[in-house]
Amino acid sequence: MVNKQELLMWSGVPRSSFYYKRGDGLRGRKPSEMTVTSDGELVDNTTVVKDVESILQEEFCCYGYKNVWDELKQMGYIINHKKVYRLMKINNLLFNRKIGSIGVPRQFVRFRKIRAEKPLEHLCMDIKYVHIHGAQRNALLLTVIDAYSRKVLTHMLRFNIKKGDVIVLLSLLLMEYKIENMTLRNDNGSQFIAGVIRQFLKEKGVNQEFTHVATPEENAYIEALHSNVQREVVERYEFESIYHAQMIFSRYYEWYNNHRKHGSLGRKSPEQFLQIFNQNSVPYKTEKKSEIVSNFNPILSKN
Repeated sequence: MVNKQELLMWSGVPRSSFYYKRGDGLRGRKPSEMTVTSDGELVDNTTVVKDVESILQEEFCCYGYKNVWDELKQMGYIINHKKVYRLMKINNLLFNRKIGSIGVPRQFVRFRKIRAEKPLEHLCMDIKYVHIHGAQRNALLLTVIDAYSRKVLTHMLRFNIKKGDVIVLLSLLLMEYKIENMTLRNDNGSQFIAGVIRQFLKEKGVNQEFTHVATPEENAYIEALHSNVQREVVERYEFESIYHAQMIFSRYYEWYNNHRKHGSLGRKSPEQFLQIFNQNSVPYKTEKKSEIVSNFNPILSKN
């Protein structure tokens, strides 16, 4: 019978490695629970944490651990910056540098292709740059379309479009049409991810979903519209001013909705396709047919 010592000697395994048992706690020396001050006094770490919280509660203060470490040294603490980091991390006091981590997480699209079965079930929204030759600068064209009929529901053309403009546009749009399980798909532009926009749509009962980064194919309907706009308008006109461009796009979208034929709609225009749908269905507009949406684009487009 060969004993363990001989087996370990033959195999070359040290006895310390064979008999080693890892503990359940963290490796290394236990962290200190006390902190020394310049007066030689020992202070509990909970007191240090309270001083850190008082520093961060000052108006406009959003220090990281290094600035907090400097503040603590000025208060008389003899403390290492690594210990400051550890205490702030344990107590969730570190400054959060992740973009978009605050607030409700965005809901991204689950299916790449939209399968709309009726009007106003899925809407698509996006912004396209349009060059204004007379002003020698780009303007922003914000458009909202219905994925089922490809109809342009509303649009806005301005040099600057902010979240407040988007709220006004959507407010007037929702006044015109019925809202029943409506989903609005858009990309991750700053105007669309704003908290006020997301809260506004939530209160109105609209489900907002975001496309994934660098995947324009997830918003294919509005991208196809932009392709038509580029070919049929932008490349054929030189706009003298923003007002000239507004008139052109108002006429174009009116022609687009009423006359432009779509192969996916059976060679029919969006309005013709909707007329066929409405013959056997409940009208998709509200009973009070306001003219606000059709008339407010030139008003909002003024700068």
